[in-house]
Amino acid sequence: MSDLEAQAGAPAAEPNHGFDNSRRLPGPNRYFAGPAVTLTPLGVHAADQAAHRAWAEHVREAAAALGWADPEPRCVERASGTLLVFRAPPDALFTATDVNEWAWERATHAAGELGFDLAQDLGADAMPTFAARAAAEQRPELTALRAAASAHDVSIIEDDAQVSLGEGKGSCSWARSTLPALSAVRWSELHDVPTLLVTGSNGKTTTVRLLAAIAAAAGLTPGYCSTEGIVVGGTAVMLGDYAGPDGARAVLRDARVEVAILETARGGLLRRGLALARADAAIITNISPDHLGEYGVDGAEDLAETKLVVAHALGAGGTLILNADDPVLSHALVRLPHAARARRSLFAADYDHPALVELRARAGGACGVRGGELLMHQAGQESRLGRIAEMPLSVGGAAHYNVANLSAAALGAAALRLPLDAIIEVLHRFGAAPTDNPGRLERWAYRGATVLIDYAHNPDGLASLLGVARSLRPKRLGLLLGQAGNRDDAAIGELARTAARFSPDQIVIKELPLMLRGRALGEVPALLERALLAAGFAADRIRFEPDEEAAALRLLDGAGPGDVIVLPVHTNSVREPLRARLSLVQ
Repeated sequence: MSDLEAQAGAPAAEPNHGFDNSRRLPGPNRYFAGPAVTLTPLGVHAADQAAHRAWAEHVREAAAALGWADPEPRCVERASGTLLVFRAPPDALFTATDVNEWAWERATHAAGELGFDLAQDLGADAMPTFAARAAAEQRPELTALRAAASAHDVSIIEDDAQVSLGEGKGSCSWARSTLPALSAVRWSELHDVPTLLVTGSNGKTTTVRLLAAIAAAAGLTPGYCSTEGIVVGGTAVMLGDYAGPDGARAVLRDARVEVAILETARGGLLRRGLALARADAAIITNISPDHLGEYGVDGAEDLAETKLVVAHALGAGGTLILNADDPVLSHALVRLPHAARARRSLFAADYDHPALVELRARAGGACGVRGGELLMHQAGQESRLGRIAEMPLSVGGAAHYNVANLSAAALGAAALRLPLDAIIEVLHRFGAAPTDNPGRLERWAYRGATVLIDYAHNPDGLASLLGVARSLRPKRLGLLLGQAGNRDDAAIGELARTAARFSPDQIVIKELPLMLRGRALGEVPALLERALLAAGFAADRIRFEPDEEAAALRLLDGAGPGDVIVLPVHTNSVREPLRARLSLVQ
């Protein structure tokens, strides 16, 4: 249960051993375009297809008895287990969660399981109880407000504490407990603002910041949320990871915001769904195997399907902007009807990529490189955006992943109808100063060495960062290496093998005590060291520091002219003192 749910006194089912990870998804999600509930069954019958069929039948019967629309129950089979999912009414999500658990317990009771308390307490005739619970959840005034918002063509944004109408500069919010009468709403003052979602495995925050800079250059007040925080008009409102529904709602409710750019991470999509029902455009940067084994995401295809949830928010006029160089994403697009229907723009390293050529022939949006120049095709017009080598984010063209981010941002800005001159101006200056893109390929001069600070939280991200470092032809290469504890052993080992492949002269392994996420102190560093040694990396080139800042300083203290020091720093409280030190010593 979320903190907001707890504050609101929302009911929650008591946990028992028949299910695990029961969740409510109030927004568009991986399974449906609207609200749903999911649960992960446990026990000897968890993989029993007969029990799954019985569960689905109990769900259908309960929905019919309660007057709900067809719940479309699904048993989603994954390598990590089964998920039981069905569509649920927005005003009865807590009751639907109970129905889900009860239906599973009834199904397994028929198979001989007698230890589940919810089914025993309610029995087969649970409908009067569920009907009473659903009635208690009903908010007729909220239902009326949703209908009126739809009639006035303005968004309604809900959470457990607040309800708002409109977005940004055109929004107004109320406490969920004190909703206004329809006659009291000033509908003429409410409207939405241009909104763009950014998701993917790597490059999200950089792309979001580029788009915000372009909007600002166009004279608008951008608001954005990301893994680094919430920023409105260039000023940080909140620091921390706000790449989920809470961050999106905060941006959309800020009355200063004229353009909203919302980083939309995997975790929020899987746990709560999208915070909004519609957007003007959505970007998916790429798909990289990461966070596997969580919430039914067992492979890259699952991750692509999760990221493509953003396509649910795109209506007939919205644009889905995709990386044509990503085969996993391309395959998932064909497989998912809601994504395949979306109008799309594509970016790729090569402007003459076959998919971009075909899309340009149909007057679609496309962006890529030809002859060292970034070109964009939009609405039948081709524009030259400039030489890649002259765009600071590209590091002379060596940061190929940032070329992709530049392309995605240009297409996103065009989809929001931001002016071409603002796009070109930002592409040619953004990234020249370390403060333009904090924590993402920051470049500092330090005692004659070059220091790169980046997030680089998975093997693909680290490989891209080390590729840039090697392109600088370092005299010696130093690397800070660490990982959060919520990756499995294989993923942690792959991060270490990626590091070894670039042959740093020294690796300092760090501990992340605030990101253990279920692991013991020292466990992740031990896994990293073991994988480095197994990859043939010399033991005398490995050091360990139990503190992230101390580990980074150890590398800086040994830096000399011509060296490149690569610092993937995952904690903002560590980044700040490092920046202060680097800014004082040139």
